[in-house]
Amino acid sequence: MSAHAASGILSQATAIAREAGKLLMPFFERRIGFEYKGDVDLVTEADRASEKLIAERLRTAFPGHDILGEEGTRDQSGSEYLWYVDPLDGTTNFAHGYPVFCVSLGLVHAGCSIAGILYDPTRDEMFAAERGCGATLNGKPIHVSSTKTLSESILGTGFPSAKRHKNPNIHFYHQLTLRSHGVRRAGSAALDLANVACGRYDGFWEFNLNPWDTSAGVLLVEEAGGVVTRFDGSSWLLDSRQTLATNGIIQEELLREFAAIFAGRADELPPVSAG
Repeated sequence: MSAHAASGILSQATAIAREAGKLLMPFFERRIGFEYKGDVDLVTEADRASEKLIAERLRTAFPGHDILGEEGTRDQSGSEYLWYVDPLDGTTNFAHGYPVFCVSLGLVHAGCSIAGILYDPTRDEMFAAERGCGATLNGKPIHVSSTKTLSESILGTGFPSAKRHKNPNIHFYHQLTLRSHGVRRAGSAALDLANVACGRYDGFWEFNLNPWDTSAGVLLVEEAGGVVTRFDGSSWLLDSRQTLATNGIIQEELLREFAAIFAGRADELPPVSAG
């Protein structure tokens, strides 16, 4: 795909994401109710309305493209172009009135992410990236941070909705909290990745994310100069169940920490100065 064609797609997709974000806000302000999908995952009327709007707009703008949405849209004809749609990433936050959520659209061509858009309607922040063309926030170029060590870094992570105490990430959270400047758990993996891309976080990790959570955000990080791998440093793929994103500078230090945790390092405290 040419850069000109990708730019045209990005322009139309950002308009769709903005429209979906504007649709979400009246629902958010009314504090609408929610229901469960499965045992603990929430879904709201807003998720469904946003996905319906996005799917309709994508079908009109890109009739030859397939669509895979978190809330059930499955337009799959075998096209080389596939949109991953998360119409409301951060549904639990949204349902409880906590203003951290976004719309996420990622376009994959022949298995490779080529465009990503995240729109945060509460802050009116539009993140966008094209493969090979960099990443932007509200039209201005963004870059990952220049933080040099893990001890100086702020990291982000996330947890599943249920049985958090049994999830292995509790142990990772404990170990990395001790060895960093802090770990944040905001409740939207897509926005966490965007925060790495624009330098607000120095790194982010999470288990068991889906392509609609990551396809846009990972491209943002890479196009902003960051690195995304699995926890052992191997290549990240759309179906990877491990996502580790950093500014690149602290990547090797974090990988060593992950290796030590997987090897069963005891919960010893790092050295603390007497002062």
